[in-house]
Formats: sequence, C-alpha cells, structure tokens
Amino acid sequence: MKRFRFFYFIISVLLLSTSSSLGQNFKSIKKYKLDYLVANKGTEKLIGIRNFENDGQQYLLLVNPQTLDSKVDRASNYVISRTPWAQILTEFKTSPYVKSLTAAAAKDFQIQDAGIDNALPREQGITLTIDLCPSHKPLDRIIFQSVFDEFKKIEQPAPLAISVSGKWMLKHQDDLNWLKDLVNQKDLDITWINHSYNHDVNNLPLAENFLLAPGTDLDTEVLENEKLMLKNGLTPSIFFRFPGLVSDRSIVQKIEAYGLIPIGSDAWLAKGQQANNGSIVLIHGNGNEELGVKDFLELLKTKKEEVTSKQWLLFDLRKGLQKAYE
Repeated sequence: MKRFRFFYFIISVLLLSTSSSLGQNFKSIKKYKLDYLVANKGTEKLIGIRNFENDGQQYLLLVNPQTLDSKVDRASNYVISRTPWAQILTEFKTSPYVKSLTAAAAKDFQIQDAGIDNALPREQGITLTIDLCPSHKPLDRIIFQSVFDEFKKIEQPAPLAISVSGKWMLKHQDDLNWLKDLVNQKDLDITWINHSYNHDVNNLPLAENFLLAPGTDLDTEVLENEKLMLKNGLTPSIFFRFPGLVSDRSIVQKIEAYGLIPIGSDAWLAKGQQANNGSIVLIHGNGNEELGVKDFLELLKTKKEEVTSKQWLLFDLRKGLQKAYE
C-alpha cells in the first residue's frame, strides 16, 4: 500500500509539472541566449529559442509549434539540430506558431496595438489579458478572485494571460507568490507573457517612447525579463506585449526574431473600447487602472447568466490561436 501511495504521488507530481505554467526555480542561470534549433525526442518535434546553463546543466526553452505551448527541459533529452531562423519559418510554415507570427507581422505598421488583437472572432467569450507594469501599488487581487468565483463551476482552472514586467516582479514578490498559489491550486491557468524588463516611459511622442526610446537595449528588455521569470518559477510563453502597446515595424520584426508573437488588444477597457466575442481584452492589475478594473468587474456582472449557461467563456490564448491557424 505504501509503495502504491508513493507511486501515485510521483505520478501526480509529474502530471503537475507537465501541465502547469509554473516550473522549476532556476536560481543560477548563466549564458542565457537566443538559440535557434529543432529538438527531436521520439515523435516529438519542438523548436528551441533559448539556451542556458543552470547548476552545471544545459537547458532549452522549447516551443511546440502545433499547440503554442512552451516548456523548459534539459538539452540532453533531445537530438538537437541548430537551424537558421529563416529555415525554421519555412520548415514549420503550416504550423499555428508560424502562422501566428505571420498574422502578427501583418499589422507591424501600426504605432499602437500592432500584433494579434483578436483571437477567435466567432466564439462566445473573450481572451483576458492582465498587464503588470511597474507600480508601487499592490496587485488588484479582486480581478483574479472575481474570475475564479464566476467561472469555478464552468471552467476550472479558468484561463487568462498575465503580461509581467521585470520591475513589477522585483517589487511584488508576495503578490507574485499569491498568483502562483492560484495556479498550484488549479484555480487559474495563467499564460505568462513577456512585458519587458524595465517598461520605461517618458514624456516624448509615441515614436520615441516606451521601447522606441533612443538607447533601448532589447536584449535586456526581452532576455533579462525571461531570466527573471525563470528565476521566479514562471515558464515564459512565446508571446510578447509591447509596453503601452507602442511599437513600429522595425521593433516588431526584432521581437519576432526572438521567436515571440506580439499580442495587442482590441478591447482596452479603460480606454472605452468594448469587449466583443473573440476580443483580446486588456486591463491593468497593478493598482494603477481603477477604471479598467471597474469596467471588467461590471462586464462580468452583465455576463453572469451567460457564464452560468456556458454561453460566454474565457479562452486560453494558446488554444485560441491554435484553433484559428491550425
């Protein structure tokens, strides 16, 4: 009996580690870098986009081009073929991953809201994204609790995406741990989006603001933020949200060259934009956007009956794009 319980415990731990958006806390990361490769293990064929060392072991950040899931695994578990990025795009051109990159690039001319801003236009519901920009205020926990309370009988864990910045993580460890607990308890299923390390903002026009500010180091904004996510036990997704939703064609191309899909929004609630079916909704949960939080809570209230009857749902960003581009 004891052996059976121990075996059951091990299986449970393994299942949790493969299905959760949380992973190992990598505390000793070295030589974290962009690295294009194709990784094979049996019938599994993944795309590698990062390579790093931790405690003497070599690790890869891997993307499943069909499901858009990402994971971190030891390089020694795979047969690796280093492949130019252009060749990867060609080899996997029919996959939802490459199709999503192409769709995001089609809107790279916009100064604001470039990238994918609507995931499933014909579906009854929304994709919820919550941005955590640097802030001295505490997390708006009411957002997450309200999502769980409304959807616990319909969708559990309820899917949502959090765009997290490095400077927010550094100053809000308690709030970050609280979010991680919600994932561990199966209350929420969180997709962690890179939202840049510094998320700097100035008083200049948009064309010289946020990541477009002169002197911006993209390796710091992208790679250092991923390293901090990994150190905190978060598995970086293959999505990126521009601070302020501000970008230009050049920076969109550079972000996609990191293997990341820019995610915009067609329903930034605090700006008065309405959430329609299939919308990628944007609110800020960092304490700095009372109006957006209020609007979202009101939206949940108006959709209560539809939620209960499963006529209005929350959609996983990865699954939504997989369905849209499969």
